[in-house]
Amino acid sequence: MADKLTEIMAWKRREIAPLVRPVATAELAQLAARRPQPPSFAAALRRADGRLAVIAEIKRRSPSAGDIAADASALAQARRYQSAGADALSVLTDDKYFGGTLDDLREVTAHFQANPPARPCLRKDFMVHPIQVLQAREAGASAILIIVRALADQEIASLAAAAAAAALDALFEVHDEADLARAVAHGAQIIGVNNRDLASFRTDLALSERLIPQFPRGTIAVSESGIFTAADAARARAAGAHAILVGEALMKAPDPVRLVAGFRQL
Repeated sequence: MADKLTEIMAWKRREIAPLVRPVATAELAQLAARRPQPPSFAAALRRADGRLAVIAEIKRRSPSAGDIAADASALAQARRYQSAGADALSVLTDDKYFGGTLDDLREVTAHFQANPPARPCLRKDFMVHPIQVLQAREAGASAILIIVRALADQEIASLAAAAAAAALDALFEVHDEADLARAVAHGAQIIGVNNRDLASFRTDLALSERLIPQFPRGTIAVSESGIFTAADAARARAAGAHAILVGEALMKAPDPVRLVAGFRQL
């Protein structure tokens, strides 16, 4: 099976091409100064009680699972996650492959601003250019995703600098030791291990168990994908994860409040 990430990234580059323009760090800094500061994504992942933090994801479909909750309301799901005590949210904004939009992110962050306690929101998308960072900041995001494997070093540096200028955190996603070395070289403070093989779509928590112990001291560690039960979350926690990112299991759960509560006890 062809690497799905390559296909998605090629599409994303074509999709944003009409929007691409120079984005200066000064423009991003000015935008950040004008807008309310969103809650800190990094701080939310380091719980004061030392327990496992939960990043609850809003995801209608995926290439691996197909339709998960095709008609789900992002706002309704965000309210469920808020009431469940999720520490942060991940909002998919890619339409073609995941059924999300920037409007989903805007709606969710606007709800949190009006109805505290707010939750920091990660813009989950395939970032290739600083214009997407500007969009994320305008939409109220607290953080962006940087998929190390999908990007050249110059692109990673450009996205990381744009995020810093916009006062956003960056979650660097890695799949192996080579990705991890590159993320560290770019000064990553938050690193997530994607447990999904993007060629076969299989998930294996052994990847988090192998990579997280290799993270530099002080790094915030996130385990992503393949987490469905408290036992899965416990494996991630034992490997050294500070947080887990859970999408499909929560979107399908008849009682996401109970599932999040179970995760957060670890």
